[in-house]
Amino acid sequence: MNKLIAVVGMSGSGKSIVTDYLEENNWTKIYFGGITYKLMREAGIERTEDGKSEKEFREKLRKEHGPACYAILSEEDIKNSLEKSNVVIDGLYSWSEYKYLIEKFPNLKLICIVVDKEIRYERVAKRPDRPFKREDIIYRDLSEIENIEKGGPIGYADYYILNNTTTEDEINRLKEILERID
Repeated sequence: MNKLIAVVGMSGSGKSIVTDYLEENNWTKIYFGGITYKLMREAGIERTEDGKSEKEFREKLRKEHGPACYAILSEEDIKNSLEKSNVVIDGLYSWSEYKYLIEKFPNLKLICIVVDKEIRYERVAKRPDRPFKREDIIYRDLSEIENIEKGGPIGYADYYILNNTTTEDEINRLKEILERID
């Protein structure tokens, strides 16, 4: 059976580095955020530079379809992809999404990327795609923890990668983890 993992962590922790690495190594990446962008395009809603339109749209989706909506909307894609390859989920945020998916896919493993808060804030401020000012990332952190149950999957992860140093160290730890996953 092919492997299924979801990479979780706070914004700027290095989740994309892990999911991109796996995708480059023939894993199928399922990006929950892609659902938001696709449905926004279909509804004729523009993405704003500050991310406000995306946040409002995500909240609308969760209000309409429940807190597990991204897992529900991705279930078929996950199932079909697992028939062909290993799958990595990028963007599992909520405890409800995790509970839904673990019931459907008992082999799901969570890998959490953690970084000291100050290092993460510095990285987010400097990143070329969607940089955030310190006060904006603090607001986002608190909003994700309080409003979308983000702490659950982080606290309940099967494996952790401490990403305070280099990308090379992060990937080496990922490789160790992959060897341990059945």
